[in-house]
Amino acid sequence: MIRIRFHGRGGHGIKTASRIVGTAAFLAGYQVQDSPIYGAERRGAPVTAFTRMDTTSILERGIITQPNFIICGDETLLESPATGVLVGRENASAVFINTSNLEALKEKVKVGAHTVALDITQRTLAHIGKASALSVGLGAAAVRLSGLITIEQLREAVGIELEELGLDAQVIEKNLRLAEEVYGGLEKVTIQPGKVPPKELVHEMAYDPVLLGTPSILAPGNAEARQTGSWRVERPEIDYEHCTRCGLCFVGCPDGAIALDEQGYPVIDYDHCKGCLICLEQCPRHSITSKKEVRSW
Repeated sequence: MIRIRFHGRGGHGIKTASRIVGTAAFLAGYQVQDSPIYGAERRGAPVTAFTRMDTTSILERGIITQPNFIICGDETLLESPATGVLVGRENASAVFINTSNLEALKEKVKVGAHTVALDITQRTLAHIGKASALSVGLGAAAVRLSGLITIEQLREAVGIELEELGLDAQVIEKNLRLAEEVYGGLEKVTIQPGKVPPKELVHEMAYDPVLLGTPSILAPGNAEARQTGSWRVERPEIDYEHCTRCGLCFVGCPDGAIALDEQGYPVIDYDHCKGCLICLEQCPRHSITSKKEVRSW
């Protein structure tokens, strides 16, 4: 059995990426299973999805703890061990990371496994026109690394999944070109035999206190402590020479990441701005623009 685990953020299309791989594997003659875990179900929040493929019936269920391939759609997820991106990496044949600078990333994060990288974000922006729709690129990367699915089967799977989402023919064609570029930019990875005995894949499930999984009015707020600025793909920037201090961006920000200074000008808290760009849409004078987020590593 081949097990693939996808990691990304809400809005990246992680669920769709796993479905593309599952559909492509089905077209290649495999038994398949794919499923997502949404977590907080909000834009920018960590999302995980799983795809299994086998020549016989798949009897496993639930999360994949020992993947053959780990597909990471956002390099910032590697900063926090709580996201679980690298769990089971000792069993993985490859960890794929969507990044433009793998060497700089390795200096900051010890991956501890064979690592493959390609800048899916930039390629997606070039083909689709927006940087967040990573599903096709990440799906194509997983397909190519496995070496079990042809480009024709990948193309058909992309068409099926995107048609089901209601995308028009022109957008689908752009995604097909993206899939071909990513597929052609990577090489098959030799799949290593699993290092973990099958019995270790079975986990005992225990009951936890009810407050662990439900909101509690007794718990202190921690939104300020969680710096969600790393969720951004695009960064809003204010042109103060054209800003009229109307305050619509301040009112419209769903996360309270915009404040007003003493003169009434809006100030963006980049530690907590998730990059939803609602402020850009709200600005009547187009004084707010967006730029692709860049990092120093």
